[in-house]
Amino acid sequence: MSSIKPSIPKGTRDFSPVVISKRNYLKAQLASVFESFGFQPIETPSFERSETLLGKYGEEGDRLIFKILNSGEKIKNIDLQAFQNGELSKFSNSLSQKALRYDLTVPFSRYVAQYQNDIIFPFRRYQMQTVWRADRPQHGRFQEFLQCDADVVGERSLWNEVEGVILYDRAFTMLDLKGVKVHLNHRKILAGVAEFIGAESQFMNFTVALDKLRKIGKDGVIKLLHSQGFKSSAIERLKPFLSLEGNFETQLAYVARVLEGIEIAGEGIDELKFIYNQLNRQSLKAVNLKFDITLARGLNYYTGLILEVMPPEGIKMGSIGGGGRYDNLTDFFGLKNTSGFGISFGFDRIFLVLEELNLFPSNLEEKVKLMFSNFGDDSVIFCFDQLIKLRDKHFPCELYPKPVKLKKQLNYANERSIPNVVILGSEELQKKVFVLKNMVSGKQKEYPIDQMFNILIDLA
Repeated sequence: MSSIKPSIPKGTRDFSPVVISKRNYLKAQLASVFESFGFQPIETPSFERSETLLGKYGEEGDRLIFKILNSGEKIKNIDLQAFQNGELSKFSNSLSQKALRYDLTVPFSRYVAQYQNDIIFPFRRYQMQTVWRADRPQHGRFQEFLQCDADVVGERSLWNEVEGVILYDRAFTMLDLKGVKVHLNHRKILAGVAEFIGAESQFMNFTVALDKLRKIGKDGVIKLLHSQGFKSSAIERLKPFLSLEGNFETQLAYVARVLEGIEIAGEGIDELKFIYNQLNRQSLKAVNLKFDITLARGLNYYTGLILEVMPPEGIKMGSIGGGGRYDNLTDFFGLKNTSGFGISFGFDRIFLVLEELNLFPSNLEEKVKLMFSNFGDDSVIFCFDQLIKLRDKHFPCELYPKPVKLKKQLNYANERSIPNVVILGSEELQKKVFVLKNMVSGKQKEYPIDQMFNILIDLA
C-alpha cells in the first residue's frame, strides 16, 4: 500500500497549539466587546440551500461560492438533458442544491426571517464562524477563514451606524491596535454619482468597477468601465471623483456641491453628515475616519452607509473589516420592511496584523502551571493523587507519563514553558519532603510533603 504525502488544500491552514492560544485570545477579546454593546451570540449551519446564497452577492460573488455536489439518492436528479441541450446553468443547479456559506450576513437574514416570531426586535446579534470562498489564495486571503460579525436588524436608526464605528474603536483599543483607518461612504451618494454621469442603468457594473480601484488603480478602473460600455462623456464626468483630496469635511462638501439637486445623493450626504458629526463628538482612540467616494462594496445587498476598515500605515494588508446598511435583504425570505446594519471583523487578517506588530500577550501559551516528575516508584502514585486534587480546583497541571532521566523530564517542561516542577522520588518520599523547582529562575526548595497541596495551590 503506497503512502499518501501529507498536505492540505491551498487556501486552508492547520493551527498549532501556539496559534490556537492566540486565536482564542482574539476571539475572547472580540466577544467581550460585542457583549458589552448588548449583542447576543447565534450560530448557523456551515452550509445553506443554494437558493439562500445565490443572487445576493453579485455576479462575481456568486462565482466564489463553494457548491456541494449532491450525493446518495439525489444523484438521480441530475438533468442530463439540460447538459445535452447546452443549458449549463440548469444542469449545474441539478448537480447541487447546497453550498458552503460565503459570509454570515445572508445566513443571518435567513435566520431572522425564519425565526421572526421568536425574536425580540431590534435584534442585536454577533456571530463568529467559518466561511468559505473559492478565491485565489494569497497573503491575508484564504479560502477558509473566520468571520466575526455584529448586526442590528429591525431598526433603521442611524445611531446603529454610529455605534458600529465606536465598536470598532473599542475593539482595536482593547487590542492596542492604533492608527486603524475607517473609510466611509454611502450607497445613495454613489447612486447620485451614477445619475450625475448618466449611468443609472449601469449602477451595479459601476460599483463593481469602483470597488477594484485599490487593486487596479485609477487607469485600470477607467479601462474597465470603457470595456463595459460606459460612455466616454460619463467617464470624463467621473474622473474628478476618482482624485478627491482633502479632509473628510472638505471632500464631502465638494461632493455635495457637485451633486446638488440630485435627491438621492442629498439623502445619502445628510445621513453621512449625521453619522460623522456624532462620531466626531466621541474621543475615538484607535480609529481615524476618512471619506472615500470610491468605496463601493460591490455586494448587491447594501443600501445605505458602507464602510471598510484598513490596517495602520505601513502594514501590507487589505481591509481588516467592513460592513454597511442593508434595507431589503430579508425581503428575499419573505420578511418585508426589516432594515439591518452590520459590521464584520476580518479575524484572520487582524490576527496577522497583531502578529506583525507583536501585540499578542507573551504569556498566552503558559497554560500548564505545574508538572509532576515521574520516577516509577510509589512516589508517582502520591503525585498522581495530588494532581487529581489540584485539577478538582481547576489548577492546570500534568504528570510526566513515564520514568526517564530527570534531565529529559526537565527539558520537556522547559520546551513546554511549564514554570514549576515537583520532584518527588523514593528518597524524598522517605524523608517526607518534596522539591519544588522554578524553571524560570532555576531555583529549587524542599517543603514538607504533608503541606504539598496548600503550597502548590498557591502557585495559581
